Amino acid sequence: MRHCVGKSCPALSSQPGLILLTAQVVRGSVGLGFVTLVVHPLAAPSEDTIRQCAGLLIGENPARIEHLWQLMYRGHFYPPGREKIHALGALDLALWDIKGKALGVPVYQLLGGPVRKHVECYSTGFPGYKSRGEAARACMDAGFRAYRISTLGSGPSFNPRQSVRDTYKLCREVRKGVGVDGDWAIDYHTRLDMPDAVRLSSLIEDLDPYFVEDLVRSENPGVYRQLRPRVKVPIAVGEQFGDRWDINEMIEERLIDYSRVSLPNAGGITEFMKIAALCETHYVGLVPHFTGPIATAALVHACNAFPGPVLMEMLGGRNQKLPHLQVSYDFREGKLWPSERPGLGVEVDTANLKLVTEVAEKVEGAPLNRRPDGSITNW
Repeated sequence: MRHCVGKSCPALSSQPGLILLTAQVVRGSVGLGFVTLVVHPLAAPSEDTIRQCAGLLIGENPARIEHLWQLMYRGHFYPPGREKIHALGALDLALWDIKGKALGVPVYQLLGGPVRKHVECYSTGFPGYKSRGEAARACMDAGFRAYRISTLGSGPSFNPRQSVRDTYKLCREVRKGVGVDGDWAIDYHTRLDMPDAVRLSSLIEDLDPYFVEDLVRSENPGVYRQLRPRVKVPIAVGEQFGDRWDINEMIEERLIDYSRVSLPNAGGITEFMKIAALCETHYVGLVPHFTGPIATAALVHACNAFPGPVLMEMLGGRNQKLPHLQVSYDFREGKLWPSERPGLGVEVDTANLKLVTEVAEKVEGAPLNRRPDGSITNW
């Protein structure tokens, strides 16, 4: 690995908002990363943020993953916003893929090895049934741990109080559908005002949700200091967050029970594992937001090395089959299973992908200082 030097970082796209990043080396493997939209193509990082991060990698040793993460994160004047952290995270996935392939081992072996046989999942939008109660029952029968729903109502005439009333009825139907041995969860989507979020959380207490998610807007995480004492059901927050500094106080003050941060949005595997360590320290579980298939494969590696509680979100009830992905993650019986394939264990066919951009020239960022031992500090 010490002889592998960064050569180029092509970015390819299969559809708007879905960008596959590769990091190529002079001698060695091609690493795969993934920039994935959350709900809309404009939610994906811009080409500029990808180029700024990738340009800092050219000519560098891809084995120095932590060093390169610091270089990308601190390599410009301003600390990166969430879109740039997203782009940085995709490149970080590619670096871990390269390292695993070079050493001939799956990435989870580089993170300390597996602690579980499989990763349990919950389904959002389990398909094919007329009623939510029937879908919830089928979801349990398919092997999922939990069935997830969202608050009802949306659009230009959204009435939050009516949403609470309608959603409570839905929650009762879903609880009956999953049965006494099943679990369910609900996402408030940050769309409720604080009084309505508290009211709904109180109404559903006796329905025993696995968690309630994103109760209010995410710009002011400190509001959970007031919200937490008023909500008696488990709270999950983090899908709109990036690095550990977005969520560390919520974890350290035990304002949440589960972290929803995901890949690559958090800054890749490198940063995700640091957030996971914070979670383990403060007894907070991981329920990462659904993501694209390459990042899902990466999450299996990261979650497989985390000893605390984990529940991964799957959109629908089956594999995401994409024509350019010959092999991605291993999903069956409602669970995600680790593989022995090296790196992230993903194989891609680039023949039908569109080249969005390619970074092959070194970008000089901010004039960072170095400590006497060679480690980076700010300029």
